[in-house]
Amino acid sequence: MTRRGRAGAAVAGACAAIFWPGAFIFSLPGVLGGSWHELFGADRAEIGRSLFFVLAGAGTLMFLVGRFQGRVGTRRLAALGAVLTGASTLLLGSVTGLSGVYAWAFVVGAASAFVYLPGLTVVQQWWPGRRGLVSGLFNLCFGVSAAVMSPVFGGLLPLLGPARLTVVFGAASLVCGLAVAPLLRGPGRGERPAAQAPAAPSAPSGAPLTVSGSVRTRAFWCLWLTWSLAGAAGISMVVLSTAFGTSRGLPVQEAVLLLSAFNLTNGLGRFTSGYLSDRAGRRRVMGISFAAAGLAYWALPWVQGTACWAFLAAVVGYAFGTLFAVSGPLASERFGLENFGAVFGLIFTAYGFTAGILGPWLSGVILDRTGGDFGLVFGYLGAFFGLAACTMALMGPAPAAEPVQGG
Repeated sequence: MTRRGRAGAAVAGACAAIFWPGAFIFSLPGVLGGSWHELFGADRAEIGRSLFFVLAGAGTLMFLVGRFQGRVGTRRLAALGAVLTGASTLLLGSVTGLSGVYAWAFVVGAASAFVYLPGLTVVQQWWPGRRGLVSGLFNLCFGVSAAVMSPVFGGLLPLLGPARLTVVFGAASLVCGLAVAPLLRGPGRGERPAAQAPAAPSAPSGAPLTVSGSVRTRAFWCLWLTWSLAGAAGISMVVLSTAFGTSRGLPVQEAVLLLSAFNLTNGLGRFTSGYLSDRAGRRRVMGISFAAAGLAYWALPWVQGTACWAFLAAVVGYAFGTLFAVSGPLASERFGLENFGAVFGLIFTAYGFTAGILGPWLSGVILDRTGGDFGLVFGYLGAFFGLAACTMALMGPAPAAEPVQGG
Protein backbone atom coordinates (compact mmCIF):
# COMPACT_ATOMS: atom_id res chain seq x y z
CA MET A 1 0.00 0.00 0.00
CA THR A 2 1.29 3.48 -0.87
CA ARG A 3 1.92 6.16 1.76
CA ARG A 4 -1.22 7.98 0.65
CA GLY A 5 -3.16 4.72 0.89
CA ARG A 6 -1.93 4.11 4.44
CA ALA A 7 -2.78 7.69 5.33
CA GLY A 8 -6.30 7.29 3.96
CA ALA A 9 -6.75 3.96 5.72
CA ALA A 10 -5.66 5.51 9.03
CA VAL A 11 -8.25 8.29 8.69
CA ALA A 12 -10.98 5.83 7.66
CA GLY A 13 -10.13 3.50 10.54
CA ALA A 14 -10.13 6.34 13.04
CA CYS A 15 -13.51 7.55 11.80
CA ALA A 16 -15.04 4.07 12.04
CA ALA A 17 -13.54 3.46 15.48
CA ILE A 18 -15.03 6.62 16.99
CA PHE A 19 -18.52 6.10 15.52
CA TRP A 20 -19.98 3.88 18.24
CA PRO A 21 -18.56 5.73 21.27
CA GLY A 22 -20.09 8.90 19.82
CA ALA A 23 -23.45 7.24 19.22
CA PHE A 24 -23.63 5.93 22.77
CA ILE A 25 -22.37 9.06 24.55
CA PHE A 26 -24.37 11.65 22.63
CA SER A 27 -27.57 9.65 22.12
CA LEU A 28 -28.26 6.89 24.64
CA PRO A 29 -28.68 9.12 27.74
CA GLY A 30 -31.26 11.20 25.89
CA VAL A 31 -33.09 8.23 24.38
CA LEU A 32 -33.03 6.01 27.48
CA GLY A 33 -33.68 8.81 29.97
CA GLY A 34 -37.43 8.09 29.94
CA SER A 35 -36.80 4.38 30.54
CA TRP A 36 -34.51 5.15 33.47
CA HIS A 37 -37.21 7.39 34.90
CA GLU A 38 -39.78 4.59 34.67
CA LEU A 39 -37.50 1.78 35.84
CA PHE A 40 -35.55 3.53 38.57
CA GLY A 41 -37.62 6.63 39.37
CA ALA A 42 -34.77 8.88 38.19
CA ASP A 43 -35.42 12.62 38.09
CA ARG A 44 -33.83 15.10 35.65
CA ALA A 45 -30.83 15.77 37.89
CA GLU A 46 -30.08 12.07 38.25
CA ILE A 47 -30.39 11.46 34.51
CA GLY A 48 -28.18 14.48 33.80
CA ARG A 49 -25.64 13.14 36.27
CA SER A 50 -25.02 10.21 33.91
CA LEU A 51 -23.24 12.61 31.55
CA PHE A 52 -21.09 13.84 34.42
CA PHE A 53 -19.81 10.29 34.81
CA VAL A 54 -19.23 10.04 31.04
CA LEU A 55 -17.10 13.16 31.15
CA ALA A 56 -15.36 12.13 34.36
CA GLY A 57 -14.36 8.85 32.74
CA ALA A 58 -13.04 10.62 29.66
CA GLY A 59 -11.25 13.27 31.69
CA THR A 60 -9.64 10.74 34.00
CA LEU A 61 -8.23 8.62 31.21
CA MET A 62 -7.49 11.20 28.51
CA PHE A 63 -4.31 12.51 30.13
CA LEU A 64 -3.04 8.99 30.92
CA VAL A 65 -3.74 7.88 27.35
CA GLY A 66 -1.82 10.89 26.08
CA ARG A 67 1.14 10.11 28.31
CA PHE A 68 1.40 6.44 27.40
CA GLN A 69 0.12 6.11 23.84
CA GLY A 70 3.68 6.42 22.52
CA ARG A 71 4.69 3.37 24.57
CA VAL A 72 1.58 1.23 24.22
CA GLY A 73 0.71 2.12 20.63
CA THR A 74 -2.36 3.70 19.11
CA ARG A 75 -3.70 0.44 17.68
CA ARG A 76 -3.66 -1.39 21.01
CA LEU A 77 -5.32 1.53 22.76
CA ALA A 78 -8.06 1.68 20.12
CA ALA A 79 -8.69 -2.07 20.50
CA LEU A 80 -8.97 -1.68 24.27
CA GLY A 81 -11.40 1.20 23.76
CA ALA A 82 -13.54 -1.01 21.50
CA VAL A 83 -13.67 -3.77 24.11
CA LEU A 84 -14.65 -1.37 26.89
CA THR A 85 -17.29 0.36 24.76
CA GLY A 86 -18.92 -2.83 23.54
CA ALA A 87 -18.74 -4.82 26.78
CA SER A 88 -20.09 -2.02 28.97
CA THR A 89 -23.02 -1.39 26.62
CA LEU A 90 -23.79 -5.09 26.42
CA LEU A 91 -24.19 -5.07 30.20
CA LEU A 92 -26.12 -1.80 30.41
CA GLY A 93 -29.48 -3.47 29.82
CA SER A 94 -29.05 -5.74 32.85
CA VAL A 95 -28.35 -3.03 35.44
CA THR A 96 -30.84 -2.81 38.30
CA GLY A 97 -30.36 0.78 39.40
CA LEU A 98 -28.83 4.15 38.66
CA SER A 99 -25.50 3.05 40.11
CA GLY A 100 -25.22 0.61 37.19
CA VAL A 101 -26.09 3.37 34.73
CA TYR A 102 -23.40 5.57 36.24
CA ALA A 103 -20.86 2.74 36.06
CA TRP A 104 -21.64 2.28 32.35
CA ALA A 105 -21.38 6.03 31.81
CA PHE A 106 -17.94 6.19 33.44
CA VAL A 107 -16.62 3.18 31.51
CA VAL A 108 -17.94 4.30 28.11
CA GLY A 109 -16.49 7.78 28.76
CA ALA A 110 -13.13 6.26 29.65
CA ALA A 111 -13.33 4.01 26.60
CA SER A 112 -13.84 7.02 24.34
CA ALA A 113 -10.47 8.38 25.51
CA PHE A 114 -8.75 5.20 24.31
CA VAL A 115 -10.17 5.80 20.83
CA TYR A 116 -10.47 9.58 20.56
CA LEU A 117 -6.95 10.73 21.42
CA PRO A 118 -5.08 8.07 19.40
CA GLY A 119 -7.38 8.74 16.45
CA LEU A 120 -6.97 12.51 16.67
CA THR A 121 -3.20 12.14 16.95
CA VAL A 122 -2.86 9.71 14.04
CA VAL A 123 -4.88 11.74 11.53
CA GLN A 124 -2.86 14.88 12.29
CA GLN A 125 0.42 12.96 12.00
CA TRP A 126 -0.49 11.79 8.51
CA TRP A 127 -1.84 15.16 7.33
CA PRO A 128 0.01 17.92 9.25
CA GLY A 129 -0.78 20.55 6.60
CA ARG A 130 -4.51 19.82 6.74
CA ARG A 131 -5.00 19.34 10.44
CA GLY A 132 -8.30 21.18 10.57
CA LEU A 133 -9.74 19.21 7.65
CA VAL A 134 -8.83 15.71 8.86
CA SER A 135 -9.55 16.53 12.50
CA GLY A 136 -12.92 17.83 11.38
CA LEU A 137 -13.61 14.65 9.41
CA PHE A 138 -12.66 12.48 12.38
CA ASN A 139 -14.78 14.56 14.74
CA LEU A 140 -17.64 14.54 12.24
CA CYS A 141 -17.94 10.79 12.68
CA PHE A 142 -17.79 11.20 16.46
CA GLY A 143 -20.69 13.66 16.48
CA VAL A 144 -22.85 12.71 13.50
CA SER A 145 -23.02 9.11 14.67
CA ALA A 146 -25.59 10.13 17.27
CA ALA A 147 -27.65 12.00 14.67
CA VAL A 148 -27.74 8.82 12.60
CA MET A 149 -28.44 6.51 15.52
CA SER A 150 -30.84 8.60 17.66
CA PRO A 151 -33.85 7.89 15.39
CA VAL A 152 -32.75 4.25 15.17
CA PHE A 153 -32.47 3.90 18.94
CA GLY A 154 -35.74 5.79 19.45
CA GLY A 155 -37.59 3.71 16.86
CA LEU A 156 -36.34 0.34 18.10
CA LEU A 157 -36.72 1.08 21.82
CA PRO A 158 -40.48 0.32 21.93
CA LEU A 159 -39.89 -2.90 19.94
CA LEU A 160 -36.82 -4.28 21.70
CA GLY A 161 -36.91 -2.62 25.10
CA PRO A 162 -33.81 -1.09 26.72
CA ALA A 163 -32.20 -4.45 27.61
CA ARG A 164 -32.20 -6.02 24.14
CA LEU A 165 -31.47 -2.68 22.46
CA THR A 166 -28.20 -2.26 24.32
CA VAL A 167 -27.19 -5.89 23.77
CA VAL A 168 -27.67 -5.67 20.00
CA PHE A 169 -25.78 -2.43 19.55
CA GLY A 170 -23.15 -3.20 22.17
CA ALA A 171 -22.23 -6.30 20.18
CA ALA A 172 -22.18 -4.31 16.93
CA SER A 173 -19.80 -1.75 18.39
CA LEU A 174 -17.48 -4.44 19.74
CA VAL A 175 -17.13 -6.18 16.36
CA CYS A 176 -16.67 -2.94 14.43
CA GLY A 177 -14.14 -1.47 16.86
CA LEU A 178 -11.91 -4.54 16.91
CA ALA A 179 -12.04 -4.81 13.12
CA VAL A 180 -10.75 -1.29 12.46
CA ALA A 181 -8.33 -0.84 15.37
CA PRO A 182 -5.33 -2.22 13.38
CA LEU A 183 -5.68 0.70 10.93
CA LEU A 184 -4.88 3.33 13.58
CA ARG A 185 -1.15 3.70 13.06
CA GLY A 186 0.92 6.80 12.35
CA PRO A 187 3.82 7.13 9.93
CA GLY A 188 6.76 4.93 10.83
CA ARG A 189 10.28 6.17 11.39
CA GLY A 190 11.65 7.66 8.21
CA GLU A 191 8.21 7.47 6.60
CA ARG A 192 6.94 10.82 5.37
CA PRO A 193 3.32 11.85 5.86
CA ALA A 194 1.07 11.92 2.82
CA ALA A 195 1.33 14.90 0.50
CA GLN A 196 -0.70 17.86 1.61
CA ALA A 197 -1.44 21.49 1.19
CA PRO A 198 0.89 23.97 2.89
CA ALA A 199 0.11 25.12 6.40
CA ALA A 200 -1.64 28.43 6.98
CA PRO A 201 0.76 31.25 6.15
CA SER A 202 0.07 32.98 9.47
CA ALA A 203 1.26 30.01 11.45
CA PRO A 204 4.51 30.69 13.29
CA SER A 205 7.09 27.98 13.64
CA GLY A 206 9.38 26.66 16.31
CA ALA A 207 10.28 23.63 18.42
CA PRO A 208 7.42 21.82 20.20
CA LEU A 209 6.83 22.92 23.78
CA THR A 210 7.20 20.53 26.68
CA VAL A 211 4.15 19.67 28.77
CA SER A 212 5.28 21.94 31.61
CA GLY A 213 6.10 24.72 29.15
CA SER A 214 2.65 24.44 27.58
CA VAL A 215 0.90 24.65 30.94
CA ARG A 216 2.65 27.97 31.65
CA THR A 217 1.17 29.66 28.58
CA ARG A 218 -1.98 31.80 28.41
CA ALA A 219 -3.15 29.78 25.40
CA PHE A 220 -3.30 26.61 27.49
CA TRP A 221 -5.53 28.13 30.17
CA CYS A 222 -7.75 29.86 27.63
CA LEU A 223 -8.34 26.49 25.97
CA TRP A 224 -8.90 24.85 29.35
CA LEU A 225 -11.51 27.46 30.27
CA THR A 226 -13.14 27.14 26.85
CA TRP A 227 -13.60 23.42 27.34
CA SER A 228 -15.15 24.05 30.77
CA LEU A 229 -17.66 26.63 29.52
CA ALA A 230 -18.49 25.61 25.95
CA GLY A 231 -18.19 21.95 26.93
CA ALA A 232 -20.76 22.37 29.72
CA ALA A 233 -23.18 24.31 27.53
CA GLY A 234 -22.82 21.96 24.57
CA ILE A 235 -23.08 18.58 26.30
CA SER A 236 -26.15 19.73 28.26
CA MET A 237 -28.25 19.70 25.10
CA VAL A 238 -27.89 15.91 24.96
CA VAL A 239 -30.25 15.51 27.93
CA LEU A 240 -32.12 18.83 27.73
CA SER A 241 -33.31 18.71 24.12
CA THR A 242 -35.79 15.84 24.43
CA ALA A 243 -36.88 16.98 27.91
CA PHE A 244 -37.51 20.52 26.60
CA GLY A 245 -39.56 19.18 23.69
CA THR A 246 -41.75 17.02 25.88
CA SER A 247 -42.23 19.92 28.32
CA ARG A 248 -43.68 21.89 25.39
CA GLY A 249 -46.20 19.13 24.68
CA LEU A 250 -44.37 17.17 21.99
CA PRO A 251 -44.57 13.35 22.00
CA VAL A 252 -41.24 11.62 22.57
CA GLN A 253 -41.01 10.54 18.92
CA GLU A 254 -41.21 14.20 17.85
CA ALA A 255 -39.18 15.64 20.73
CA VAL A 256 -36.24 13.43 19.75
CA LEU A 257 -36.02 15.47 16.53
CA LEU A 258 -34.42 18.25 18.61
CA LEU A 259 -31.74 15.81 19.72
CA SER A 260 -31.28 14.63 16.14
CA ALA A 261 -30.90 18.22 14.89
CA PHE A 262 -28.33 18.93 17.60
CA ASN A 263 -26.36 15.81 16.78
CA LEU A 264 -26.58 16.37 13.02
CA THR A 265 -24.79 19.71 13.20
CA ASN A 266 -22.64 18.46 16.06
CA GLY A 267 -21.28 16.01 13.51
CA LEU A 268 -21.46 17.84 10.17
CA GLY A 269 -20.30 21.10 11.76
CA ARG A 270 -17.08 19.44 12.85
CA PHE A 271 -16.03 18.86 9.27
CA THR A 272 -17.16 22.31 8.13
CA SER A 273 -15.52 24.12 11.03
CA GLY A 274 -12.31 22.16 10.66
CA TYR A 275 -12.14 23.00 6.97
CA LEU A 276 -12.92 26.69 7.56
CA SER A 277 -10.41 26.97 10.39
CA ASP A 278 -7.59 26.03 8.03
CA ARG A 279 -8.43 29.16 6.05
CA ALA A 280 -10.19 31.67 8.29
CA GLY A 281 -8.29 30.96 11.52
CA ARG A 282 -9.00 28.69 14.47
CA ARG A 283 -9.92 31.34 17.04
CA ARG A 284 -12.21 33.25 14.67
CA VAL A 285 -14.20 30.16 13.71
CA MET A 286 -14.56 29.07 17.34
CA GLY A 287 -15.49 32.53 18.62
CA ILE A 288 -18.21 33.13 16.03
CA SER A 289 -19.81 29.73 16.55
CA PHE A 290 -19.79 30.13 20.36
CA ALA A 291 -21.42 33.57 20.15
CA ALA A 292 -24.14 32.21 17.84
CA ALA A 293 -24.81 29.29 20.19
CA GLY A 294 -25.17 31.66 23.13
CA LEU A 295 -27.84 33.61 21.26
CA ALA A 296 -29.57 30.37 20.28
CA TYR A 297 -29.81 29.24 23.90
CA TRP A 298 -31.26 32.61 24.93
CA ALA A 299 -33.86 32.43 22.13
CA LEU A 300 -35.01 28.85 22.75
CA PRO A 301 -37.57 29.55 25.53
CA TRP A 302 -39.17 32.40 23.56
CA VAL A 303 -39.85 30.85 20.17
CA GLN A 304 -42.58 28.37 19.24
CA GLY A 305 -42.72 25.39 16.95
CA THR A 306 -40.73 22.20 16.50
CA ALA A 307 -38.89 23.58 13.47
CA CYS A 308 -37.66 26.65 15.39
CA TRP A 309 -36.58 24.61 18.38
CA ALA A 310 -34.77 22.11 16.16
CA PHE A 311 -32.99 24.91 14.28
CA LEU A 312 -31.74 26.53 17.50
CA ALA A 313 -30.67 23.16 18.88
CA ALA A 314 -28.75 22.69 15.64
CA VAL A 315 -26.91 26.01 16.19
CA VAL A 316 -25.84 24.78 19.62
CA GLY A 317 -24.77 21.49 18.06
CA TYR A 318 -22.65 23.30 15.48
CA ALA A 319 -20.79 25.20 18.20
CA PHE A 320 -20.26 22.02 20.21
CA GLY A 321 -18.88 20.27 17.16
CA THR A 322 -16.60 23.23 16.48
CA LEU A 323 -15.16 22.91 19.99
CA PHE A 324 -14.09 19.34 19.24
CA ALA A 325 -12.98 19.85 15.65
CA VAL A 326 -10.93 23.03 15.99
CA SER A 327 -9.43 22.99 19.49
CA GLY A 328 -7.28 19.95 18.68
CA PRO A 329 -5.54 21.57 15.68
CA LEU A 330 -5.31 24.84 17.63
CA ALA A 331 -3.54 23.04 20.48
CA SER A 332 -1.18 21.16 18.17
CA GLU A 333 -0.27 24.41 16.41
CA ARG A 334 0.39 26.27 19.65
CA PHE A 335 2.25 23.48 21.48
CA GLY A 336 3.43 21.08 18.77
CA LEU A 337 2.60 17.45 18.00
CA GLU A 338 5.47 15.87 19.94
CA ASN A 339 3.67 16.19 23.29
CA PHE A 340 0.19 16.71 21.86
CA GLY A 341 -1.38 13.71 23.59
CA ALA A 342 -0.32 14.74 27.09
CA VAL A 343 -1.07 18.44 26.60
CA PHE A 344 -4.48 17.87 25.05
CA GLY A 345 -5.24 15.31 27.74
CA LEU A 346 -4.62 17.99 30.37
CA ILE A 347 -6.84 20.46 28.52
CA PHE A 348 -9.53 17.79 28.32
CA THR A 349 -9.68 17.50 32.11
CA ALA A 350 -11.74 20.72 32.04
CA TYR A 351 -14.38 18.90 30.01
CA GLY A 352 -14.13 15.80 32.16
CA PHE A 353 -14.33 17.31 35.61
CA THR A 354 -16.05 20.69 35.35
CA ALA A 355 -18.29 20.60 32.27
CA GLY A 356 -20.35 17.70 33.56
CA ILE A 357 -21.01 19.46 36.86
CA LEU A 358 -21.71 22.91 35.41
CA GLY A 359 -23.79 21.57 32.55
CA PRO A 360 -26.02 18.47 32.73
CA TRP A 361 -25.84 18.01 36.50
CA LEU A 362 -26.49 21.62 37.56
CA SER A 363 -29.13 22.13 34.88
CA GLY A 364 -30.97 19.05 36.12
CA VAL A 365 -30.89 20.32 39.70
CA ILE A 366 -32.26 23.71 38.63
CA LEU A 367 -35.05 22.14 36.58
CA ASP A 368 -36.10 19.90 39.45
CA ARG A 369 -36.12 22.73 41.99
CA THR A 370 -37.88 25.28 39.75
CA GLY A 371 -40.51 22.97 38.34
CA GLY A 372 -38.93 22.92 34.89
CA ASP A 373 -37.78 26.51 34.33
CA PHE A 374 -35.92 26.05 31.04
CA GLY A 375 -35.62 29.82 30.61
CA LEU A 376 -33.29 30.03 33.61
CA VAL A 377 -31.24 27.02 32.52
CA PHE A 378 -30.92 28.11 28.90
CA GLY A 379 -30.03 31.61 30.07
CA TYR A 380 -26.96 30.57 32.03
CA LEU A 381 -25.88 28.02 29.41
CA GLY A 382 -26.06 30.77 26.79
CA ALA A 383 -23.87 32.94 29.01
CA PHE A 384 -21.33 30.11 29.15
CA PHE A 385 -21.07 30.12 25.36
CA GLY A 386 -20.70 33.92 25.38
CA LEU A 387 -17.84 33.70 27.87
CA ALA A 388 -16.20 30.98 25.79
CA ALA A 389 -16.25 33.32 22.80
CA CYS A 390 -14.48 35.92 24.95
CA THR A 391 -11.72 33.46 25.87
CA MET A 392 -10.91 33.08 22.18
CA ALA A 393 -10.31 36.83 21.95
CA LEU A 394 -8.34 36.79 25.21
CA MET A 395 -6.02 34.08 23.89
CA GLY A 396 -4.70 36.36 21.17
CA PRO A 397 -2.65 35.34 18.14
CA ALA A 398 0.32 33.03 18.54
CA PRO A 399 3.56 34.98 19.16
CA ALA A 400 6.42 34.42 16.79
CA ALA A 401 8.29 32.32 19.35
CA GLU A 402 5.33 30.06 20.02
CA PRO A 403 5.27 26.86 17.95
CA VAL A 404 2.59 25.57 15.69
CA GLN A 405 4.20 22.71 13.82
CA GLY A 406 5.19 19.48 15.44
CA GLY A 407 5.07 16.98 12.67
